[in-house]
Amino acid sequence: MTKRPLTDEQVARFHEDGYLFVEHFLDEEETRLLQQACRADSLMQQRAMDVRDSAGRRTNLSLWNHPGDDIYGVIARCERMVDSVEQLLGDEVYHYHSKLSAKEPRVGGAWEWHQDYGYWYKNGCLFPDMLSVFLAIDPCTKQNGCMQVLRGSHKMGRIEHGFAGEQTGADMERVEQAKKRLELVYCEMQPGTALLFHGNTLHASEANLSEHPRWGLICCYNTKHNDPYKEHHHPRYTPLVKLPDSAIKETGAKPTAATQRFLQQDQDDTTRRLEVEAGRS
Repeated sequence: MTKRPLTDEQVARFHEDGYLFVEHFLDEEETRLLQQACRADSLMQQRAMDVRDSAGRRTNLSLWNHPGDDIYGVIARCERMVDSVEQLLGDEVYHYHSKLSAKEPRVGGAWEWHQDYGYWYKNGCLFPDMLSVFLAIDPCTKQNGCMQVLRGSHKMGRIEHGFAGEQTGADMERVEQAKKRLELVYCEMQPGTALLFHGNTLHASEANLSEHPRWGLICCYNTKHNDPYKEHHHPRYTPLVKLPDSAIKETGAKPTAATQRFLQQDQDDTTRRLEVEAGRS
């Protein structure tokens, strides 16, 4: 049974704005464990891809489809996370994929304006009933390239997407018109804060030209009724086993062999996909 960790006001705000901030989503100890895990995770660093923006700056990105038993997978499966997502989407959800995005000081690249459903649509998902959760690992500020969203842009529906650098970007003619009518919000966040945003919400971020890193863990979810109609590089409906919130602290900051196996396979699949879509193979 899905619990209701969010208030009715928070749910209404999400559906109106297309996003929702939840401060202290992770408490201080949980945040510290996540920071320790990702900074010391040599496997993540070895398997990370350099995704370049239109100016050639790079963001290190690690991606995996299946949540393991390390801290990343436990966060993605904990009741606090899954119940919040199910409350907002109104259905059972499953883990679509997770990403560790690392913008390093002075060299971290921008993310072009896009909707997540702009490319998930092409994966065989019929409906935009999907959602991402960005968890701040570092302080996210304007100076180090925090996320930006256009308030209410999810109501525009899906926009056509094409490539900008090595990224999938939205039709900029539409984006520029949307920016004239919708409020641009800089998502400045403290570590442990969560930003939950709809699959059709337009979002972007600027390059990190500051002296401070900007890392984030992004957990993405699809609804059971939106099971893709074709096989693709992200999974079809796979039942998600929820874990108690206490599992985060019990797990601590150590990786597991299972996660290493999933990361190796998923990263290879994603690298091949990016090369094909960018015409590099």
